[in-house]
Amino acid sequence: MTAIDEKWAQIQWIGAPFDAGAGSNEGPNPDGRGTSRDFVHGSIYWSSETGAHEVHGDIRLKYAQLRGSGGFLGYPLTDELGCPDGKGRFNHFQGGSIYWTPSTGAHEVHGAIRDLWASMGWENSFLGYPATDEIGTGDSRSSRFQHGHISWSAAKGAEAHRSTLID
Repeated sequence: MTAIDEKWAQIQWIGAPFDAGAGSNEGPNPDGRGTSRDFVHGSIYWSSETGAHEVHGDIRLKYAQLRGSGGFLGYPLTDELGCPDGKGRFNHFQGGSIYWTPSTGAHEVHGAIRDLWASMGWENSFLGYPATDEIGTGDSRSSRFQHGHISWSAAKGAEAHRSTLID
């Protein structure tokens, strides 16, 4: 029995293995560092560094759009979890996080922007939840949140800003 089989036994709600074109068996990922298997209601990823974790719903779709385990997020570090406020959900990954709410959708946060947001209290900060993915160039980046944004530059680092409501 593999670690993915063991995880599946713990979370039967994820459904039966699903053939999404690559077969329904556990298979190696292109990065050569881990394996995964798709199920009717999600996917389970495993690597020796992270263990086995599930990703599902809109977070799974965003993760796939960002190239999954082969992208900058790497492998999941957590299963999908609910936020303390009861409104949102998230998965943490090796290279960042994806947060989701019904009103914002699923958005990634990573690097110094994520580090600042985490130090402020995540979604419990004045910023709320991410409303966009990180955008920008190599030396100037930003992420919008429900009530403001975090900008990052090589010169200033990460800085949080409140939004001003305009009537």
